[in-house]
Amino acid sequence: MTAGQVLVIGGTSDARQICQQLDAANVRYTLSVATPTGQQLAGNIRGQVRCGRLEMDDMVAWLQHHGTRWVIDASHPYADVVSRNIAAACEQAQVLLSRYQRPEQLPDLTHPLLFYVATLEEACAKARELGERILLTTGSKDLARWREGLPDKTLLARVLPVPEVVAQCAALGFGVGDIFALCGPFSAEFNAAFYRQYQVEVMITKASGAEGGYLEKVQPALDAGIPCIVIARPQSAVSGEELLNSQDAFAGRLRRWLAAQ
Repeated sequence: MTAGQVLVIGGTSDARQICQQLDAANVRYTLSVATPTGQQLAGNIRGQVRCGRLEMDDMVAWLQHHGTRWVIDASHPYADVVSRNIAAACEQAQVLLSRYQRPEQLPDLTHPLLFYVATLEEACAKARELGERILLTTGSKDLARWREGLPDKTLLARVLPVPEVVAQCAALGFGVGDIFALCGPFSAEFNAAFYRQYQVEVMITKASGAEGGYLEKVQPALDAGIPCIVIARPQSAVSGEELLNSQDAFAGRLRRWLAAQ
């Protein structure tokens, strides 16, 4: 088996744990990450690592060239475009696709100050009603859309400490007091102190699960009387037994895949 016959996609902690399971099973594989940051977060896995974004046509070509037989999409739960491109590429190349999607944390949590929305635009509409100083804990990808949707608000961007991300924030008009380049997840105590220190009036986040520190972000905000807006996850393009929502579920799928070889 060559390293290209099993492809893991994603620069997440979930992807790293999947790679560790493949290492333990002595399966050769390639991990595909989009950025050098994802490559760094992969750590000391034994698989090959390829770095760079793949459009759908490029992915089809890669799968066919390497004789890929199994793709494991462990990209971020909100990387909807990426996941749909992966699904389309696997369908075209006739390759087995499994989607690993970390479980949501407290999906039934309710509170008068907790607002669930389906889109970024809905989040902007709700945030306009709730306060002036708005903390974004949704990553750097959509900062331009947040700036466009909330032009009259003070936006505080909590992003990864990567030079190009900080430069992106500055180019979008975020000042030195609006950029917080930190690598999470963070404890509830840290978040509570952060909200107080920077006078956060509204917190916007995603249902990123325990791995993303979801509860540790939301609960201190609610305890402090700070409204929280949560953007719901996009629906997965994969369903049935190939939709995996825990490392144990992946371990079971791996055993079945190995047994069929």
